[in-house]
Amino acid sequence: MTSIAAITLDVPDATAAEAFYSGLGVGPQVRVRAASDSPTAGFRGFTMSLVVPQPSTVDHFVGAALDGGATLLKPVTKSFWGYGGSVQAPDGTIWKVATSSKKNTDPSRTDFDDLVLLLGVADVKASKKFYVERGLTVDKSYGSKYVQFEGAPNQVKLALYGRKALAKDAGVAPEGSGSHRFSVGSDAESFTDPDGFAWESVAG
Repeated sequence: MTSIAAITLDVPDATAAEAFYSGLGVGPQVRVRAASDSPTAGFRGFTMSLVVPQPSTVDHFVGAALDGGATLLKPVTKSFWGYGGSVQAPDGTIWKVATSSKKNTDPSRTDFDDLVLLLGVADVKASKKFYVERGLTVDKSYGSKYVQFEGAPNQVKLALYGRKALAKDAGVAPEGSGSHRFSVGSDAESFTDPDGFAWESVAG
């Protein structure tokens, strides 16, 4: 099964970004490199999502992100599906933090259950087929709306969402162009998917 080792973000200030992600507690899964000269504008077509065990954990991560210089995009709030909000890191990456739980069972918990890379794609079914052919195994699938692939514990999971729907969920406009400014490091061969997202081999 193809697995994701880490996400590498192209950032304007690697030292500052490393400090931000270390403070957020995702340093092992998120790497940075000072290589953000490629033109980019608007929504970069992806978000990172932390799925956490309870509401107090959402507050912890959102608070840590804001303390580190992030900008609030969608205030943390309760909804039919649970509790969550989204922020934009100083380097421009959008992060959503959410839980399906509506009650705290252990207020001391400050860990996350899953870290998910969500790609905003033009055709969810076509991208699903593309990734299955490259060794990823489907975990959850909701027709042409959403697909999530299996991932190893403590590693990044991949999910596919329609671009407009993903932007709406993050609280930003869907328009954007230029570089995505990130790459996916995996044990597969290097490739670029139909929406221009780059994967880099880190085998060995």
